[in-house]
Amino acid sequence: VALVESGGGAVQIGGALRLSCTTQGRSCSWAWFRQAPGEGRGMVASIDDDGLTTYVDSVQGRFTASIDTAKNTAYLQMNSLQPSDTAMYYCATKAQPPLISSAACRRRNYGPWGQGTQVTVSS
Repeated sequence: VALVESGGGAVQIGGALRLSCTTQGRSCSWAWFRQAPGEGRGMVASIDDDGLTTYVDSVQGRFTASIDTAKNTAYLQMNSLQPSDTAMYYCATKAQPPLISSAACRRRNYGPWGQGTQVTVSS
């Protein structure tokens, strides 16, 4: 399942960006991870195909995940961006092959991964 992400860029503090993550096939869950220089990769947000979302505390109330299952696409709307949000953002998905239930799919690990998109927030 190929995965293409887009939407990063450079904004000033308080600005907004929307990341998109499109898969070729059906997925049961999408997640965004980010990695700043010199730091490890951590999950920022996730959304399941039933709309259930999770967010790391630092983005709660500022970032919103949504999905368009007809387009196999998930979105991460990022508002009130801060310099601490500067990082490479990666989308990952849990592909759902035919005959696999959503519940079984969600128990899988995330993968494949997108190529990453840079988000830079300047003060």
